This record gives sequence, structure tokens and C-alpha cells, in this order.
Amino acid sequence: MAPAPSFHGVVPPVVTPLTANFEVDYPSFTRVLEHLIDGGVHGLFVLGSTSEVVFHDEATRRRILEHAMKVAGGRVPVLAGVIDPTTDRVIGHAKVAQAIGVAAVVVTAPFYARTSAPEVVDHFRYVREAIDLPVIAYDIPVCVHFKLDRASVVTLACEGTIAGLKDSSGDDGNFRFALLDLADQPAISLMTGSEIVCDSALAAGAHGIVPGLANVDPHGYVRLYDLCRKGDWAAARAEQERLCRLFEIVWVSLPRTSAGSAGVGGFKTAMRRLGIIETNVMARPQRALNDAEAAKVDAILQATGLLG
Repeated sequence: MAPAPSFHGVVPPVVTPLTANFEVDYPSFTRVLEHLIDGGVHGLFVLGSTSEVVFHDEATRRRILEHAMKVAGGRVPVLAGVIDPTTDRVIGHAKVAQAIGVAAVVVTAPFYARTSAPEVVDHFRYVREAIDLPVIAYDIPVCVHFKLDRASVVTLACEGTIAGLKDSSGDDGNFRFALLDLADQPAISLMTGSEIVCDSALAAGAHGIVPGLANVDPHGYVRLYDLCRKGDWAAARAEQERLCRLFEIVWVSLPRTSAGSAGVGGFKTAMRRLGIIETNVMARPQRALNDAEAAKVDAILQATGLLG
């Protein structure tokens, strides 16, 4: 593999635990952050989709970031999601994040408003011009209903507007072409947001992985990354397949819950069982997993070696 750019390795999108009253549970949040850092992760992505970012108001987002920065204490870089429907709101969040001292901001395409590809490119340019921080593009069409096309990503990377890409599009072919197109841009961080094809992405040249499931098992994803870096592909495949089995926690509550509730709710339920957080409460109107579903999560944790 080529030398890693600034942002690389395992950079989990950090779960934001809540109290029974739907407020951020900061003691549990501290345990989440320490759990990830102790697991050997290379960075923390705070206020992403797994963090339930869009459910937090501006003041809460600021406090979450400040708390994450304090706990991290410079041990790993903190990337801040500055996700909102419009450019100027994103810039406002980005300026706050810069003042707090994060290493980079993570930006999606605008949403709700129907924008064109040229307007989306302008959106990223406006954000980058407004701050003195690297911008990571976040491709997640299932949430923003816009796909960052190959040409736009390459344009933004080559002109220096974005410093990297977190690809959560599910379009592995497009991500592969981005790796090919930007092979001569070694400073650009190309990272997959998929939990279940990390070994394939790393074999293709990805610089990092951003798996929400790493909130449950950071050691497993760090082990997988290290095996890929060493070129031990057989062992990496075995570890990836174990993590695929663990990933099945995200389906146990379907169709009673939405896909988002099932995914993050599955993570929270597992983390509660492992003693990392106090509740598996989800931001409203999302539903938390119930007791029967939690029992299925327990069985998966046992089968994958996380519970005795």
C-alpha cells in the first residue's frame, strides 16, 4: 500500500448516547470515546449520521464537539460533521468547529432543496473558502438524496477543495473509480463507510474505513485494518467475515423500526449490553430496540466472541 495521507486508518462515526429524557449522556459519551481510543482507532468522526447529528440543535452540537475534543486530548484527530440542508448553515457549523479546534470538517451535499451537480460543487467550494480547515466530502445519498458523482469528486479533490471522501453511497464501483482517478493525488484521503467490505476497499487502495460498527468492536476493525496493511489477506478475510456476522445486529428490529433506527439502535443496544453506555434510547421519532430484539443482539454478540 502507498503511504497513508493525513486522515487514514479506522475513523469511527461516534455514537451519541442519550438519557431516558433524550438528552446527551455525557458520562456515557466519555466511555464511548475512551472505548474507541483504547481500541486503537486512528481518529474520531463526531456528529455524523451514526451520531444522530441532525437531531441535535446548534448548542448541543457545540457541547458534543467540545466534550469530544476534551476527552480526546490530542490523542487522535477529531473530525466534525457539519451537516445541514443549506450552505450558510453548514458554514456556521464549520466556523464553530474550527474555533473548537477540530482537525477537519465533514460535509454532505445540501439536502431538501433540489440542487444540481454544479451547485453541489459550488456548495463545497463555498464551505472551503469560508474556513481554514480540510473538508472531507461525505457521500450518503440514502440520507441527502443526491449522489456525489465521480467527476465532481475528482474535480473537487484535484482543485484542493476537498481533502478526502467518506463514501457511504453503497456504490463500490464508483468508489473504485475514484481510487483510480485520484491515484496521483496522495494527499487525498479516500475512505469507505461500509462495515462489510472493508477488506475489499483496503485491497483496492482505500486509505481508511469509517465503520459505525466499530463503536461496538473497535479492536476488530483495527485488527482488520492492520492485517490489510500487512497484506495478510486470508486473516483479514476471516476477521471481516466475523465482523459481517456482528453486523447482523442492524437487522434484528426490521421492519418494526426504520433502517436508521435499526442500525444505530443495534449499535446502541450492543453497547449497552457491553456496559459502555447506559441506555439504547434513540432521538425521537426513532424507535429503540425492544427486549426481544435486544436478546437477539445478545446472541449475535456471543456468537462473534464479544460476550462470554
